[in-house]
Amino acid sequence: MKKIVVTLFIIMCVFFSCSVYAKVTDNIISDSTAGQLVQIKEKEMKELEDYNETYGSEAYGFTAYMLNKVRIYSIPLCFIGIAVGAIWQYVIGIRKLDVHDRGLFLIVSFVTIFVICQVLPLVFAIVVKGFRN
Repeated sequence: MKKIVVTLFIIMCVFFSCSVYAKVTDNIISDSTAGQLVQIKEKEMKELEDYNETYGSEAYGFTAYMLNKVRIYSIPLCFIGIAVGAIWQYVIGIRKLDVHDRGLFLIVSFVTIFVICQVLPLVFAIVVKGFRN
């Protein structure tokens, strides 16, 4: 019985995948959206050029630019991780000790990642600006 159901499911998937219709359009995104995308791209390219000028090298500038982006995006991600760890430790972990320990491990891990992501651009700037020839 299972073989018949699986076989019918595969046949239906093959049949329905062959009969997919899509509306053909020439303009996928609107002109205002395209203008906003171009503005965002130009802003990011100017920021990257500023880093290249500040650090005097394309490699160092790109590295500093990426470290800054990691620093910015790590803030909400780490706070979400800390919140999940706190929920596991203090809400779910009241009744289950293994979940309690996992929540504590998550909190410690995300705080450590947060500190590293916030301090790494500063350390990079000090080393590159201070100790480079």
